[in-house]
Amino acid sequence: MFDGKNEPAQTDSGSQTLQLKAKIHRKLLQVMNLTEARRFSVHELHAQCAERVDALLREEKIPLSGPEKQQLIREVMDEVFGYGPLNDFLRDPTVSDILVNGPHKVYVERRGRLEATDATFLDDQHLMRVIRRIADHVGRRIDESTPMLDARLPDGSRVNAIVPPLALDGPAVSIRRFGTNPLDMTRLIAMDALRPEMASFVEACVQCKLNILISGGTGTGKTTFLNALSRWVPSGERLLTIEDAAELQLQREHVVRLETRPPNIEGKGEITQRDLLKNSLRMRPDRIIIGEVRGSETLDMLQAMNTGHEGSMTTVHANNPRDALRRLENMVSMAGLNYPVHAIREQISSALDVMIHLGRLAGGSRKVVQVVEITGMEGETICLHDLFHFVQKGVDVNGDAYGDFEVCGVRPHLLAKLKAHGIEMPPDMFQRRILTKPRLEPEPASGADDNVEEPEAQPKKRFWL
Repeated sequence: MFDGKNEPAQTDSGSQTLQLKAKIHRKLLQVMNLTEARRFSVHELHAQCAERVDALLREEKIPLSGPEKQQLIREVMDEVFGYGPLNDFLRDPTVSDILVNGPHKVYVERRGRLEATDATFLDDQHLMRVIRRIADHVGRRIDESTPMLDARLPDGSRVNAIVPPLALDGPAVSIRRFGTNPLDMTRLIAMDALRPEMASFVEACVQCKLNILISGGTGTGKTTFLNALSRWVPSGERLLTIEDAAELQLQREHVVRLETRPPNIEGKGEITQRDLLKNSLRMRPDRIIIGEVRGSETLDMLQAMNTGHEGSMTTVHANNPRDALRRLENMVSMAGLNYPVHAIREQISSALDVMIHLGRLAGGSRKVVQVVEITGMEGETICLHDLFHFVQKGVDVNGDAYGDFEVCGVRPHLLAKLKAHGIEMPPDMFQRRILTKPRLEPEPASGADDNVEEPEAQPKKRFWL
C-alpha cells in the first residue's frame, strides 16, 4: 500500500489543526498507492494509515495525545477515502441537511432548525476535490463547462452542487439526508405529522390504486412521505420509479429504478424524465412513481394515469393544493402541444384522485396540512374538497407551532371506488370533528433521536471510493 519513497521536504509547519491535517494528508497521498488501498479492509487501512501518520508526526516533531492522534487519523482517513469535513455530519443521524456556502461557511439542520458549524475547508480547491469525488461516484462531471451537479451519496442522500462561475462566493453544496431506514407511517404518526384516521384513509387510497399527488414546499418531507406510502402497495405489483437523482427508497421488493442522464460535454446524450416515462410504458409497470414532476413529462404522466396505470404517485413543489394544480397546468403547456386550458384541466381532474399537501411550520415541524379529494370540473374550475386539514392555533414559547388536525365534514365521492375494492370506511369517519392525538407506547431505545424527521443514518458507515 505504501511505496517507501521519500517525501519531499515541507516548509509549512503551522500549528493549527487544519493546517497540520492538510500537511499530513498531502504527505500521506504522496506515499500511498490508492489503487492498492482499495483492496484492503477498513481495519487494515486504518492500521496502516495510523502507522504512517505516527511516523509523519514524529518527523514533524509535534506531540499529540492519544485522542488527538485518533481524531487526526480519522480526519485524514476522511480526506483520503471520504468527503473531508462533511463526513462528521454524514455520520450524525440528527443532521437532516448539510449546506456549504463556500469553503468557510458550513451549516446543518437538526430537528428542523438551521445552525452554523465550525467545520471549514482549506480553500475552494479543497471543496472542489470533495465535489468532484461525489460526481465521480455517480459517473458525472462538474467543472466550468458543466457547473451544476445533481447526484447522490452511497447512503441515498441527495446532493446538489454549483460551482464558479455561477457561484460567485465559491462552490456551494446542498445535501439532503436519506438514510437506509426510511420512516414508516407509524413513526410519522408518533412524530405528530398526521393522525391515525388520516393514515387509514390514505392507506385505503393506495391499496385501491387511486392516483395521488403529494405537494409541498422545499424540505416539507414529500419524498419521506412518498416512501412511507409505498409500504401499502400490494406486494404482487411491479413498481417503476423515474427520478432526476435517485433518492426514493420504496419499501417494496419488485421495483425498477430509472434515473435521468445529463448531456455530455458536447451537449449530446441527454435522457430526460419524459424519455424515461415514455419508455417505462413498454416495461409492463403496475404503478409509475415519478420522484418529482417539473417539466413537460407532466403531460405524459397524466396520460399514463388516464390510460390504465392507476395507483401512480408523484410529488410537486407548491404552496397549496390549488397552486399545485396551476403548476401542473403550466408544466403541461411546456410540452408545446398548445392544448386548450380547459382540456388540460379536464385531463388533470380525471387523472388525479387525491392530493396530500405537506407543510413546514414554525419551529421546523412537518405535517400533513391538507388531504384533498379532486371531484371533477365545474365550468372552468377543478373542484377540490378538503377532507382533513391542520389548523394552526399559535406558536408556543419555544417557537414551535401548535394546532389541531380536523375532519372537514365532507363525505368523499371516491368512497364508491374504495368499496368496489372491498374497503369500507367507518360511517362516522368523515363527520366534522377534531382528531385527538393518540397515546402511543414508547419505542425501545435505539440510540437515535426520535424527533429527527429524516431517516436514520448508520453512524459507523464509511464511504469508500
